[in-house]
Amino acid sequence: MDDNISTLKGIGLTMYEAQAYVTLTSLISAPAVEIAEKSNIPRSKIYDVLKSLGKKNFIEIEDGRPLTYNVKSPVEVLNREKDRLENEIDDTISRLTNIYENGMSQVQAPIWRIYGVEKIISKELEIIKRAKKSINMRIGFLFEQEGEALIKAFKNRRNLKVNILASQTCYINNKEINIIEMFKNQGINIQKADIPFVKVMISDSKEMMHTYTKFSEDKRNVIPETAIGIWNKYEDVARNYDERFFNQLEKIKRKQKKLK
Repeated sequence: MDDNISTLKGIGLTMYEAQAYVTLTSLISAPAVEIAEKSNIPRSKIYDVLKSLGKKNFIEIEDGRPLTYNVKSPVEVLNREKDRLENEIDDTISRLTNIYENGMSQVQAPIWRIYGVEKIISKELEIIKRAKKSINMRIGFLFEQEGEALIKAFKNRRNLKVNILASQTCYINNKEINIIEMFKNQGINIQKADIPFVKVMISDSKEMMHTYTKFSEDKRNVIPETAIGIWNKYEDVARNYDERFFNQLEKIKRKQKKLK
């Protein structure tokens, strides 16, 4: 099968739709009969195929006798579809990750539950101290004095490569905390991202810690007494989360380049 047709089928076109679009990219503009002949699509099918491509915004249909079918630029069409698919995949990742993370607390060792803010922060500092190469974090919130403790620990481990994806702000005791500003001048690669109310630390793709907590009704303030950490030493799981982390990081960098 032609690679172009295979790719177009992969983004949702039927075989006939893919054949018609590929054919039109060389014809640029043509009536249905010519498209059918050049693409080997039966004439009995071609009109429905072209009508469907028009609805999917791959071609434009020009009135007349006969109708003329004009191809839309592959750059325009495929970039649009690429963005759509990326958004759909990101949404699916978020939905399935929520299901996955909700089930993590039911898994037995080497996964441990850690209760209480002090113990959670202590475990995070322990993980940083033990790390050999890298720490990657997704930060959707911080506990009181947690940010300062993390920065101090990172300063003591200058050899570590630290990457953080974080929400712009969070609230502690009704005070707005700018997470990005807090970390950005500390020799840490921090990028603004849309992070849900969760915190994840990954060390060397070998161990990780998820932290969850409830929030006040206005979704602003952490309720610290509800905090729970899930310390996970399944290397396969940690590695998978690290891969997802870098995929998200690279996507953010690509978007930033486009805006420049």
